[in-house]
Order: sequence, then C-alpha cells, then structure tokens
Amino acid sequence: MATSIESHQYTLKKSVSCCGVGLHTGRTVNLTINPAKADKGICFYRSDLDSRPAIPARMEQIVDTTLATTLGNGETKISTTEHLMAALHCAGIDNAEVEIDSHEVPIMDGSAGPFVHLLKCGGRKRQDALRKVLRITRAIEFSDGERSIRIEPYDGFKVTGRIEFDSALINEQTYSIDITPERFTREIASARTFGYVEQVEHLWANGLALGGTLDNVIAIHWDRRSILNEDGLRFDDEFIRHKVLDLVGDLALLGCPVRGHVIADRSGHSLHQGLMQAIAETPENWEYVEFSSKGDSILEQVVHTGQEYGKKVTPFLVPANEISRGRHTACPV
Repeated sequence: MATSIESHQYTLKKSVSCCGVGLHTGRTVNLTINPAKADKGICFYRSDLDSRPAIPARMEQIVDTTLATTLGNGETKISTTEHLMAALHCAGIDNAEVEIDSHEVPIMDGSAGPFVHLLKCGGRKRQDALRKVLRITRAIEFSDGERSIRIEPYDGFKVTGRIEFDSALINEQTYSIDITPERFTREIASARTFGYVEQVEHLWANGLALGGTLDNVIAIHWDRRSILNEDGLRFDDEFIRHKVLDLVGDLALLGCPVRGHVIADRSGHSLHQGLMQAIAETPENWEYVEFSSKGDSILEQVVHTGQEYGKKVTPFLVPANEISRGRHTACPV
C-alpha cells in the first residue's frame, strides 16, 4: 500500500539527551538532540572538541563504511550514525542539532529502539517551511559482484531486503515493508545488530568492539544454530529486519524524504553508499517535488528535474572515486 509524506518540515519540541557506550571504544558517550531551524537538516556537533566542529548528516560526508557508516569533516569524524539516523528519519524529524562528546554514536541496545523512544519524549514541532521530496522516475541499480541494490519508482517509501548466510539459524531471510512511523516502530526499530562469536572475539583482539556485549549485540553461537543471548531473538527474522534498519538510516543521508522502492540483495553500508552515488550520477532518473501552499490547500509541484537541478544540490555531490568498487546502471522503466 502506498504511503503519504507529510508536507511540512518538523523539528523537536524540546531537547532530549541520553548516555551510552561506543560499540568500538567502549567509552561512555553523552548525546543531546536539540531543535533546529527549518532547512537546517540534521547536523552533528562534537561537543568534546574546543571548536565544536560540525558534520552535516549528508551523503557527501561519508568517509568510511567499514562495520558502520562514518561521517567526517576534515579530521573530525562521527561513526555508527545509521541507527540514530533511521530513528530521526522515521520519527519525521527534518531538522535537529546532535551534540555528542565522542566520535561514536552510543550503541544503546544495538537497535534504533532507544532513539525512537527518546525522540518521542522530545515531541515534534511543525515548522512553517514545506518539504522537498526526491521522487524516483526511472529505476537505478548499483551492484558489487553478487550483491546488488536497486531503487524503482513507487508512490511512497518501501524497502525489500534479502540476506543469505551460511548459518542454519539465518540461512535466507527476506522482508518487505512500506516505511511509516508506526510500522518502523513496531516492526523494525528494535531489531539489533548481530555477528558471529568468533568475529566479535577477533574485533576484541584488534582493539575494536570493546563496548560490545550481549546487551547490545546478537552473538551467533559457534554451532550457527543458536545465539548466546539468554533472552533470545526479538523476531524470528531479526537479522534481515536489522539490515532494513541500517538501510533506512543510511539513505536518510540523502537529506530529504524519498519516494521509491528499494530492493536490496545482500547489501551493506558500502552498497547503500553506492546506490546514493548512483542516484547522484543519474539525474535523468529522478526529480524534486516541492510542496507549496495555495489558499487553504497544500499542493505538490515538480520544481526541477534531476538533470536541471542535480548538479546544484549539495547532497548529491560526491566524487566518483569515493566508490572504489561496483557499478551502477540506469534502468528503463
């Protein structure tokens, strides 16, 4: 079923804060999300540094996709942004200032659930500014070997994901969902990150995942048939649901709502970045739709096609050499 996109931009009614640990450093991290002016977007600020440097949450700021999505601005970085970005996107928050006193967003319980709850406590405030929406008009695909991700025209935002692991516990899982705030909160937000026990041990041995515990990571047993977490899985297919969560969070870096159906086959952070790059490089396959007011009505109008506007839009300016592998294709309807 197609889903509607709200016409106005939103920010928080009040600031909200949380405290957790960084997945890789194991250090305590304090995070505060503040309201922001219209058209500001989401922006991170490193409050632990004297200059309080800013890192906009946009695709052109991606500097690494190893294990998580890392944003950077010069020497300053923020890693593991995807869970918070997914929560902000699906809570309908367009504009916010995120203050953080570390280079890592706290992992919380390994899902977006705690951030969704935090944002609910902050409430939403409608702003006078109207939204722009990126509407896919022709399919675009990015692939890397046997892995692929594709976005097709769709009247709403839909994600279909598939994963396949050499594990009796996971094997092959698929999930498809029309992303709405209600369905995201109910079906996706609480799905946790996961890994094989020996992978976690290897990360520990290399000074990574120092904050990883059974409280924030699903640890798959050596036998590949069970998990070490005593409370078990939250969903039988929690693994693919978490992959969908990551994808939603990464695509939020496009900077505005998207109308399209994303079909991801064994994708990860690098493929998500590849799809965004492919969108940037095929402006003939999308257009911007702007909401406008006329009397008591809110109307939609195409303000620019991608070809007319694409090269002027900051979120879509990423050097081609940032994507070192894979290929993208503009597909016919």
